[in-house]
Amino acid sequence: MKFIAAVVFSLSALLMVGAPSWATAGEQVVSKAQLKWKDLGNGIAAAPVSGDMATGPSRFFLKYPVGLVTPSHHHDADHYVTLMSGAITLTVAGKEYRLGPGDYFALTDKVPHVAKVEGNEEAVFFIQADGPWNVVMEK
Repeated sequence: MKFIAAVVFSLSALLMVGAPSWATAGEQVVSKAQLKWKDLGNGIAAAPVSGDMATGPSRFFLKYPVGLVTPSHHHDADHYVTLMSGAITLTVAGKEYRLGPGDYFALTDKVPHVAKVEGNEEAVFFIQADGPWNVVMEK
């Protein structure tokens, strides 16, 4: 019994030392109406939710207009994306992925990609970026 108590105590202490953010986090609620969209050019817009897109990790919505086809590019930061609305074809390493609302993808290690908005609805993404957000065109 002492052994189990010691293990439980040790694990508890370990969790407290490296406590995950949810253990001490406050709350953040942002309604769709509260999003502040920033024009990025070419009909693309971003609405930051947390962090600073220019200087470090962040979470934000990104909006692509109907008909947009991005040139081949990559981002220095690994990023994790959920398509919230619209439809796109994402091309990575010559393979096409047709994606719709609720679909998820991760682009890491500066992988080049192309995104094409399909249909007659803009595409809206939710993105978590692990570092500053940039766009680097492929040569």
